[in-house]
Amino acid sequence: MSVPARGRRRQEGGEKVTGATRFTADLELAGLLHVQLVVSQAPSARIRGIETSAARSAPGVIDVITSRELPETDSAGPDVPLAKDRVFYLGQPVVAIVAQTEAAAADAAALVEIDYEETSPVLDAAAAMGDSSPLVLDQAEEASDEDASIHGAAAADDQAPAERPRNVTGVANLKRGEVDADLKRADIVVRQSYRFAAAHHSFLEPHVAVARPEPDGGLTIWSPTQGPFVVRDEVATLLDVPTHKVRVVPMPVGGGFGGKVELLEPLLALIAVRVGRPVRLSLTRSHEFVVGHPAPAALFDIELGALRDGTLLALRARFSYDNGASAGWHAGLTASFLAGTYRIPSYDLHGLEVSTNKTPTDAYRAPGATQAFFALESAIDEVAVKLGVDPIDLRLRNVSREGDPTPDGHRWPRVASVEVLEEARRHPLYTAALGPDEAVGVALGSWGGARTPSAAGCRVDPDGMVAVTVGSPDISGTATGLALIAAQAFGVSPDKVRVEVADTSNAPFSATSSGSQVTYSVGGAVYEAAQEARRQLLEIATEELEAAPEDLDIVDGRVIVRGAPSRAVEITRLVELSRAFMGRHKPIQATGRSAVQAASPMFTVHIARVRLDRETGAYSLTGYAAVQDVGHAINPPEVVAQIHGGATQAIGRALGEQLVYDGDGQLRTASFLDYELPAADQIPNIDVRLVEVPSPVGPLGAKGVGEPPAIPGTAAVANAVSRAAGVRVREVPIDRWLLTGIRDDGR
Repeated sequence: MSVPARGRRRQEGGEKVTGATRFTADLELAGLLHVQLVVSQAPSARIRGIETSAARSAPGVIDVITSRELPETDSAGPDVPLAKDRVFYLGQPVVAIVAQTEAAAADAAALVEIDYEETSPVLDAAAAMGDSSPLVLDQAEEASDEDASIHGAAAADDQAPAERPRNVTGVANLKRGEVDADLKRADIVVRQSYRFAAAHHSFLEPHVAVARPEPDGGLTIWSPTQGPFVVRDEVATLLDVPTHKVRVVPMPVGGGFGGKVELLEPLLALIAVRVGRPVRLSLTRSHEFVVGHPAPAALFDIELGALRDGTLLALRARFSYDNGASAGWHAGLTASFLAGTYRIPSYDLHGLEVSTNKTPTDAYRAPGATQAFFALESAIDEVAVKLGVDPIDLRLRNVSREGDPTPDGHRWPRVASVEVLEEARRHPLYTAALGPDEAVGVALGSWGGARTPSAAGCRVDPDGMVAVTVGSPDISGTATGLALIAAQAFGVSPDKVRVEVADTSNAPFSATSSGSQVTYSVGGAVYEAAQEARRQLLEIATEELEAAPEDLDIVDGRVIVRGAPSRAVEITRLVELSRAFMGRHKPIQATGRSAVQAASPMFTVHIARVRLDRETGAYSLTGYAAVQDVGHAINPPEVVAQIHGGATQAIGRALGEQLVYDGDGQLRTASFLDYELPAADQIPNIDVRLVEVPSPVGPLGAKGVGEPPAIPGTAAVANAVSRAAGVRVREVPIDRWLLTGIRDDGR
C-alpha cells in the first residue's frame, strides 16, 4: 500500500529551518538570573555538611540555595526539590546556585563542597530484592496510577499479592487458565531470559525552564513541556496557591519522547519566589544524563508453549523493571501486552517494580511496550525456529483480532492485526532471496493509545483566517494535522487555518502530548469547534444573502449560494459584520469538546534485513520496512516521518544505546561520546507502508501514530541477527562479541 499524495508541510517548519523559532533557552527577560545545579556525586549517601561560603562570595552570585533555604513540602526521599539529609542517586540535585550569568553560576557551583557519608548503593534490581539488601527509599512508595495515566498506562493490576520482595514498590499480576497443564501438553516450550537495557531520551534540547514571579503573587513559567496543565497543577500545589495564579507557557519542544512532562519546573518555581526575579535553569549535557529521567531496564523470564501446528497454548512470564530511585509504573502495561497480543488460552504473568540507587525513570516513547515486545517477539521467533515455520504465518495463526477477549475482560474492537501481517508477508524485503550471511527478521507490536477529555476553540479573524486554539503542545506535527481536521470541518483550504497552542491562562483544557493521544483526543474537539464556527458564519450569511443555511457553501474565501455563485459575500465581510459597533450579529467564536470513550488499538510490523560478518561479529542493516495501521492518515507525510523517527529509535536500542553503570554507581555513558546513538550510515532507508483501517471513534477515522513505530524494531533486528548468526540474541543492545567467529554451523 503506497503512501497517499495528500498532506501538508508542518505549519511551523519554515520558522524552524530558518532559525526563527524561539526556544526556551532563547528567552531574555528583564532581570533574568541563571541557575546552576550542584548534583550528588554519590549514588547513596548521607549528607554530613554542605560548605557554601566560597560559592556565596564568588563574583556575580545572588544566592546559594540548599534544602534549608526552601519551604517544607510534602515531598520525601528522592522527590524533594533539593536533597535534604540523604541522596538516593548520582545526579540528585543538592544545591542551586543563582547568579547573574550562566558562567558565574557554573564557576560558583564548582566551589561548593559537600561532605558525604557514603552508604552501600543498591545497583542491581535482582540484588535489590534480596532479604539483606539495604532499603533504597526511606519510606514505602507505591507505583503511581497518576504518573502512569499521563502516558496511557496502568500502574498496577488486581490479584497482586500483598507480600512483596524487598525494594519492590508495585506488582502487576495477570492470570488465566491452567498454565502448568498447558505447558505440559505443549509439543515445544521455549524457556529463556531476555534483557532490555535502560536508555536515555537523547533529545537535542536539554531540559530547560524559565520562571518569573508576578506582582499579584502568581508565577509564570516558560517550559518546553509536553503537559502544561500537569506543570500548572503541580506548581500550584507546591506553592499552595490557586491554579489561576500559575501560568504555564508551553514553548517549542526540541524533542520530548515522554521525558518532558515535568522535571525542573517545581524547583525553579521555588527559586523564583525566593529571589523575587525571573530565573532560568538549563541542564548541561552531562547533567541531562544523570538528572533527566530515562527509560527503565527490564528483565524477562519467559516460558512459551505451542503445539506442533503452531497454536500457542500457554505463557508464563516473570519480569522486573529497574526503576532507579522511584516507584515506577511500567509493569501493569507490560502485562497487558504480554497477555493480549496473541490468542494464548492460559497465562501467568507476574511483574515487579524495583527501586535501585540510580536516576529515577519515567516514560520513553511507548513505555512498557518496547520492553514487552522485545521479550515476547523474541520468544515467538524462537518458537517459529523450533517448529520450522514461517514467522509471519505463526503470528497470523495466533494474533488477536476483533472479538477476541482482552486481559481486562472486554473484547478487542476492530483492529488491523491481520492486515499489517499480511502486508508484511507480501513486502519485497521479506520475500526477496537472501544473500550469503544475510537473514530477515520480523516483529509485531501494538499500542492501545491514551485518551483524555479535551476542548478546543475556533474563531474567524478579520483577514478570513480560521484560528483554532488548543492546549496540547505540538511535539510531532499535531498542529498541522489538527489544521487539516479544522479545514475539512469548516470548508476552507488548510492554508486558511492556523492552530495556536495557548498558555494555561486562556487555553481550553487539552490532553498532555503523550501516549499517541493528541490527534485522537483533541481532534474531535477541533472538528466540533470548526463546525460550530462554520454554522455561526453561515448564520450571518443567511441574512446577507437571503438564503437558507443548507443552500450555502464556502468556496475560495466566500460564502456562495449553491447554484447561483454570483450571489456571494466575502468571509472577511461577514466577520466585519460580526464585530461592527452597534451591530446585530454575534461574534464568530466557537468551542468544541471531546471525550472519546473507546480505544482504537494500533498494530504494526517491522521487517529488518541484516548481513553478518562471521569473523568480526559485525552486522549491518541492509534493508528495513515498517507496516503500520494508522486508521486514517490525516497528514501522510508527517505520519511517515513519525514512523521513520520511531523506527530509528527502536533500531538504536538494538545497535548500542544503553545506560551503563560501574560497580560504584557511576554512569559511564554520560555524554554523546559514550552513549551510542545510531549514526546515519547505520540506518538504511526505511520503507513505510500505511494500512488504513478507520477508527469508528477517532476524528476522520484516525488512530494514534507516535508510539507504535518505536515498539517492534528492536526485536526485529535481534531476530534477524539471530537467524543470520545461528546464535540467539536475548539481550539488547546486541553484543557483537557474542557473534565473533561463528562457524557456518552456527557454533
